[in-house]
Amino acid sequence: MAGPALRQLHAHQTIHAGGLSGAIQKTDHFLALWQEGKVEEANHAADDLLDYWETRVISHADAEESGFYEEKVQHNEALKETVIQLARDHELLRIIVKDIHAIRQEEGLNEAIIQRFYALLTINEIHSRDEERLLF
Repeated sequence: MAGPALRQLHAHQTIHAGGLSGAIQKTDHFLALWQEGKVEEANHAADDLLDYWETRVISHADAEESGFYEEKVQHNEALKETVIQLARDHELLRIIVKDIHAIRQEEGLNEAIIQRFYALLTINEIHSRDEERLLF
């Protein structure tokens, strides 16, 4: 069963806004260090940023999928396709985070990682907006 904050539009919007805001701030911090050539510090910032995506944003996605989405479909079967699409957005976030880990392991920090961090922000922003519009 989903927690009360997931079921209330205002609370849900607050969770989304806070998650995105934090991700933007951490991305900006990482990029500033990278652009200054501070590779070691940028690597630490990238670790922090990935941890944030996993423990804040993706864990929220997990909570939505383990109760909130199911409740929405139980109350309105017409939302089934919408929920499938929203869950796919979550899976894209997971795939991109996994790709970032793999690229860092194989190649270190590079432009491909920066592009993926931007992709995470874009997908998350569109997903949250759509979720709020379509499920509430």
